[in-house]
Amino acid sequence: MAAGVVLSGCDTDQVSLATNAKANQPVPPKLLAAMVEKDMDLQSPILVRLFKQEAELEVWKQARNGQFALLKTYPICRWSGDLGPKVREGDRQAPEGFYSINPSQMNPQSAYYLSFNTGYPNAFDKALGRTGSQLMVHGDCSSRGCYAMTDEQIAEIYSLGRESFFGGQKAFQLQAYPFKMTPVNMAKHRNNPNMPFWKMIKEGYDHFEVTRQEPKVDFCEKKYVFDATRTPDAKRDPVFDASAKCPAYVIPEDVVAAVRGKQARDEAEYAKLVAKGTPVARMNTGIDGGMNKIFAAKIPEGSTGLSEGAEGTTLQMLAMAKAPGTIPGHVNPPKPNLDSVASAPAPQEEPVVAVSAPTSSARVASAQPAEKSGFFSNLGRKMGMGSSETTSTNPPPQATASVAPAATTTTTPPTAASRLKAAVTRFVPGHDKPKEAAKDAPKPAVAAAKPAEAAKPDTRLAQTRPALKPSVNDGAGEATQIMGAAPVVSSNSFDSRFGAVK
Repeated sequence: MAAGVVLSGCDTDQVSLATNAKANQPVPPKLLAAMVEKDMDLQSPILVRLFKQEAELEVWKQARNGQFALLKTYPICRWSGDLGPKVREGDRQAPEGFYSINPSQMNPQSAYYLSFNTGYPNAFDKALGRTGSQLMVHGDCSSRGCYAMTDEQIAEIYSLGRESFFGGQKAFQLQAYPFKMTPVNMAKHRNNPNMPFWKMIKEGYDHFEVTRQEPKVDFCEKKYVFDATRTPDAKRDPVFDASAKCPAYVIPEDVVAAVRGKQARDEAEYAKLVAKGTPVARMNTGIDGGMNKIFAAKIPEGSTGLSEGAEGTTLQMLAMAKAPGTIPGHVNPPKPNLDSVASAPAPQEEPVVAVSAPTSSARVASAQPAEKSGFFSNLGRKMGMGSSETTSTNPPPQATASVAPAATTTTTPPTAASRLKAAVTRFVPGHDKPKEAAKDAPKPAVAAAKPAEAAKPDTRLAQTRPALKPSVNDGAGEATQIMGAAPVVSSNSFDSRFGAVK
């Protein structure tokens, strides 16, 4: 019968536990040694817990004292979807909640090495009209609504489940959570719309935490009920229906007391975290699932997605560690949905304005007196040179930071220039030396000598950073312009010579 069935990963189911060599692999010696150390039998019952945010799968095993103890934690190679339960077929969500795995759900002939069916949808899911099928825990490190491990990992997990069934366990419990249900995580996700559901399954999480026993799970009134038993006066166990009214039941008093004590401590810690402003976790819509950081560190451009990640040197250090199994070359780390990223509002750019303020990085003449205004600048203004500076500080509205008005090239009266030259001769010894320097200094007016360029304003947008170099002064250093001088002047004008003096 098994040979006649076409099996393919998440869409498979098989009754037989061990029909091939993969399904018959023995439990590794290290795990056997850990069982001996923790006082466990090879064929004692197991329990599995899954955490999306931590990207971890825990295998718990019953010790000889009757309580479950953690045997081993496996990093999850890949899970898909978002934090939250599976709702409908095709939503790529990995399920959350409590499920029961019996031998018929073990698949030794999976196309994804080995697998077992999670049992989704359970009675609670069906009562809410949730759809989907064949959601698996399997190998091959590739997920479309499943929890994917490496082949080596699923071989170990499969062998542990197989031995527990051989030991008489009729079904082992699978608990799937968005994250470890701690006060810190509950505070971080307090605004998530799935919080009512998460608080409900946290009840079962707390039952297991305080008792270290597999909680009995029932459903009624479209909700979970944990560790329910008959009332003292009842003659039979209560009958539960996920869609019907809850029957009369009680929960053992010792369990109730222990759970209430834990929840009171959790709520007190939660209140402190919220009061001190614990940041709310960002909603990472558009990212498909997560991956444990040990795997993300070993994949080019690897990402943990919605799982807890490691950045910088931490990921680099993890890249040196040995991976828990073989990572196939086709594995794709979780990435943002490009469509959702493209539809996001673009960041606002800084407004574009003409650069005229003195604090601008572009060098333009300013009408405001500077603290270091030179003697000759003041003298020039007294002798009739101020009109040129005033004109240069009020460019036409269409002018940008890279173009200076051309009107400043012929506004200097010759008589004023001769008077100021005489003043220079009187007060500055060796005034003829700057004339030689002027020959070597860059000539700023050459680049702007063409009337056509002066008549057409530059259409390039002004920018505030990085600093712009005015196009009319290519190659001229900041020291070749005096504060208050016009940026565009005639090559034979007084201002050209005066800049050379400085």
